[in-house]
Amino acid sequence: MQFGLTEEQEMIVSTVRSFVENEIYPHEAEVERTGIVPEDVAQAIKQKTIDLGFYACNFPEDVGGAGLSHLEFALVERELGRGSMALTHFFGRPQNILMACAGEQRERYLFPAVRGERMDALAMTEPGAGSDVRGMKCQARRDGGDWVLNGTKHFISGADHADFVIVFVATGEDQTPRGPKKRITTFLVDRGTPGFTIRDGYKSVSHRGYKNCILEFDDCRLSDAQVLGEVDGGFAVMNEWLYATRITVATMAVGRARRCFDMALSYAAQREQFGQPIGKFQGVGFQIADMITEIDAADWLTLASAWRLDQGLPANREIASAKLYASEMLARVTDATLQIYGGMGLMDDFPIERFWRDARVERIWDGTSEIQRHIISRDLLRPLGA
Repeated sequence: MQFGLTEEQEMIVSTVRSFVENEIYPHEAEVERTGIVPEDVAQAIKQKTIDLGFYACNFPEDVGGAGLSHLEFALVERELGRGSMALTHFFGRPQNILMACAGEQRERYLFPAVRGERMDALAMTEPGAGSDVRGMKCQARRDGGDWVLNGTKHFISGADHADFVIVFVATGEDQTPRGPKKRITTFLVDRGTPGFTIRDGYKSVSHRGYKNCILEFDDCRLSDAQVLGEVDGGFAVMNEWLYATRITVATMAVGRARRCFDMALSYAAQREQFGQPIGKFQGVGFQIADMITEIDAADWLTLASAWRLDQGLPANREIASAKLYASEMLARVTDATLQIYGGMGLMDDFPIERFWRDARVERIWDGTSEIQRHIISRDLLRPLGA
């Protein structure tokens, strides 16, 4: 791994950071106040991203994407992490699981998603099945030549803007020595399909304006043409395309932490108490030192895991480590920044309290910290027969 960025990679970082500062920052306070991204703002961000050539930059060139490497895409996500997720959502990074589309699905779902004509959302979590994917109750059964879906999904990010949803459901069950094991199939479900309802979810303290939704399926009838991958092959699709999404959480956590740190550093240098900047006091100065050390460590851990993917090397454990460390680092950095700001850090005059609230969910979604620790320990112990 080369530790220095190429000229092209430096340009990617500079371009995306400038975009976030000029097109995202100005709208953040209003979105935070109202919890809504105005449609004209959303469409303007999307169109400017398309004009810039960065829409669907996580997709290869042969399907119309920018063809960025995993490392380069991690750099993009790191810079987007500096901004409000409700707004950067329209920068447009469709789920790369859509690369599993075949035949007519490519014209109906993949290509329109890459061009920005249709937006997608990913639906896996259920009220009774979060980390335990095999415990999902949402199921599809055969009825004639079709599939009939029934059940509920919740915490589905971006479904309020989605034209179609990528849904994982149970399509059977196998008996194993360790008990029943669900077979999972992935479906592509269009908004407006009879029996499919998208409604508002819960009010979250994290990432206001970036809404979670509840999906309800009531005898929702689908054809075989809407199966993504193979029937009962949902885990294969998931394992091939989804595990790298944890890098996104890690990189965005690093970006947000750096923005937060910049504010903490500036405040520590300017705010005076007892006749000197508070940064000169060891209690604050040492916090500043710890913060930048942790941010740099999380940054390199994350970029290294993306680099391993580009080299075709195993990276599951490294990605889990990056997601675990970066998300927990962000919690410590936002909390330390708030402490440095003191009482003002809790006031909405500054975005510090927002960063602090937003940081909490990063240790939960896309695999909790506990799940990441399980992945890491399993990867280390299995070769030893444990």
